[in-house]
Amino acid sequence: MYALYIANKNYSSWSLRPWVLMKTLGIPFEEKFVPFLEGSSYEAFRKFSPSGLVPCLVDGGTTVWDSLAIIEYLAEDHRAVWPADKTERAWARCATAEMHAGFSALRSVCTMNVGVRVKLHEISAALQKDIDRIDELWLEGLDRFGGPFLAGSAFTAVDAFFAPVAFRHLTYKLPLSAQADAYAHRLIALPAMKAWYDAGLAETMRETEHEAEIPFVGTLVEDLRAQPASE
Repeated sequence: MYALYIANKNYSSWSLRPWVLMKTLGIPFEEKFVPFLEGSSYEAFRKFSPSGLVPCLVDGGTTVWDSLAIIEYLAEDHRAVWPADKTERAWARCATAEMHAGFSALRSVCTMNVGVRVKLHEISAALQKDIDRIDELWLEGLDRFGGPFLAGSAFTAVDAFFAPVAFRHLTYKLPLSAQADAYAHRLIALPAMKAWYDAGLAETMRETEHEAEIPFVGTLVEDLRAQPASE
């Protein structure tokens, strides 16, 4: 059975991608949770991941340590990872690769923190550009292939790669079009996404760097997470 190493569900957007894909497609795996450490998790994560990063998939003697590489590795044995149609599959791969490599302003300003609600101080030109491109991509996929998912009727890898954006939308209330907003909420309503979200809310561990980012980008409006036990 596959072993998937992930970090905190409240924070780890990269871990979410293969996790939600495997859960939604019914691909069995053993979850290996390794929490973020204060300062650097590099040495702890290096025990299972050559890059010192998560996620990391272990399949017997094979280790796959990049989220997109994990998706492609799974696709070799699980056809449902990508759309069956060649045109849909090509578009899905392009959109997935764009998400994997791009949207740096969104990543840096709106870090994933599923259990809080934040009102942004401002939306910079760079952040708005990323939001506009995401909206454009989502509407293109939904309109071109008929929905309800980005490349047609089935949830595939491209939806998994944009799943963290849906959680970011929940946290920061990104200015998306009505159609894109509806798609984000369809993702959030998936059983696997709800399971991830509930687990994120239940986490009491707080990672200083992730928490310190909030006041720099916005005002904390609500914290829905379980609170750490009083010392």
